[in-house]
Amino acid sequence: QKVLDAKTKEQLCFLDKVRRHIAMAALLPFDPHWYTARQALMLDAKDKSLRDEEVLQNLPVGTTATMYFRDLGPQLGWTMVFLAECIGPLLTYLLFYFRVPCIYSHKYAFTSSPHPVVRLAFACHTFHYMKRLIETIFVHRFSHGTMPLGTIVRNCVYYWGFSAWLAYYINHPLYTTPSYGELQVNYALVLFVMCELGNFSIHLTLNNLRGDGSRGRRFPEPTKNPFTWLFFFVSCPNYTYEVGAWVGFSIMTQCLPVVFYTLLGFIQMTIWAKGKHRAYSREFKHYPSLRMAIIPLIL
Repeated sequence: QKVLDAKTKEQLCFLDKVRRHIAMAALLPFDPHWYTARQALMLDAKDKSLRDEEVLQNLPVGTTATMYFRDLGPQLGWTMVFLAECIGPLLTYLLFYFRVPCIYSHKYAFTSSPHPVVRLAFACHTFHYMKRLIETIFVHRFSHGTMPLGTIVRNCVYYWGFSAWLAYYINHPLYTTPSYGELQVNYALVLFVMCELGNFSIHLTLNNLRGDGSRGRRFPEPTKNPFTWLFFFVSCPNYTYEVGAWVGFSIMTQCLPVVFYTLLGFIQMTIWAKGKHRAYSREFKHYPSLRMAIIPLIL
């Protein structure tokens, strides 16, 4: 097995007498200068990295194969990634909610909004990210152990920046309440809470697929929990509920930046959902044909 550098195409080494049933993880660390999580092997220089559990004999290669080595750069564990992405929005929102000096006019420093919807929005925003923190610590099992440091910085800028943008307008002294008053707020709150509960239920169900700590993939199916019945129609109901929660938050606050954030989130989650849907369809021969990626019967 020849191993080439993914960038320079220079041959790094030749692996002789490699057993066909060996997993990719057994070939790493390939470069002793870097820890295992920083290294990756690929069948093509432009392909995705091979998963650690993939076995050589199951790959679409013959008796001799050319592999490509890539240095993934500094990595950080997924638990720390989610903690960084969630704690930032929580703290950022607080600055605007309590109107610390230099954000709005000095006469509004440390004042509070007279509108109940502003306090409700703060409670919902805090609940959302606190739920994500709890899920990160106690629920999630990650199929990939790490994320590149550069990606983490980009994600934190995205989440922290949008949190500040939303909070600035929702907590602004000139903020205007929703057009249909309490009726609009209450219906939106019901949608938000139901979707948050649904999202949590899906995460618990996905966690149970790997209850033994294994990284193996199994077929996700509905359970007795009604919130999981969305699995009958979509492959990634966690994303469906996530989008639904932010739609509820958008209706509740009637704030254009929240709508824009929800739209961007929907686009990104649709990309992720389609990718997972294709992976499920390839992996399971009898995968339900009725299921769509993220929106039942549509997308």
